Amino acid sequence: MATDVHRPVTTASPSTQAASAVRVEGLTRAFDGRAVIDRLDLDVRPGEFVALLGRSGCGKSTLLRILAGLDRDIEGTVLVPRRKAVAFQAPRLMPWKRVWRNVLLGLRGSPERGLAERALEEVGLKHRTNAWPKTLSGGEAQRASLARALVREPDLLLLDEPFGALDALTRIKAQRLVDELWQRRGCAVLLVTHDVEEAVLLADRVLVMDAGVIAYETEIDLDRPRGISDPRFGELRAELLRRLGVDADDGSPETATDGSPETAAAA
Repeated sequence: MATDVHRPVTTASPSTQAASAVRVEGLTRAFDGRAVIDRLDLDVRPGEFVALLGRSGCGKSTLLRILAGLDRDIEGTVLVPRRKAVAFQAPRLMPWKRVWRNVLLGLRGSPERGLAERALEEVGLKHRTNAWPKTLSGGEAQRASLARALVREPDLLLLDEPFGALDALTRIKAQRLVDELWQRRGCAVLLVTHDVEEAVLLADRVLVMDAGVIAYETEIDLDRPRGISDPRFGELRAELLRRLGVDADDGSPETATDGSPETAAAA
């Protein structure tokens, strides 16, 4: 697996690279003298699905942008696969390009339309190959965004709240699709989300970020497919909410049935 090393560059042995899809050591990112990420360490194993939770301003999205190579003004060491892809909350489709051309956007060379069609078929959107983005529903647009990520054959898939703008039913379908794609593809996934239930449903491991570091992590050792009726699921959800500063039993709006502590831990 080829690896990018974000500056400043340090040497990592081949065995270290093989053992980790992501290796972060002492990462610091400051804005106007304030460290949003403060000497953070993180490892993600090849093929592992990791979900990242945290309150507003804790640095979740900043970390994801750094892993994606979109922000390199850092201190510390970041090693990631060269083949990586990102899907954001907003699908970011170019309205003047048909869906299949959006899927191939940014690829080097002259990729054939068939490559896009295969990726669209994988996300259940082949019938919309030649459509204009403005004619897609929210769920369809998000699937097109996923196809654009998958066509890059990533070893690391970065998801920045990709379901945040979807309605509840479409969100459930999108979650199931991502779970199926991950199990089929076998790539490492890092999902930034506000939804605690979503994290427990999808991830092998859930991290809680606070004050610029990983403050808590837990393995999700539930059998797949997972259901919220499992008592262990409820225990994990309650503990994660507590770590986010939300009392899962206080009946407040933050503990709605979707598990999203969006009032107490937004953005």
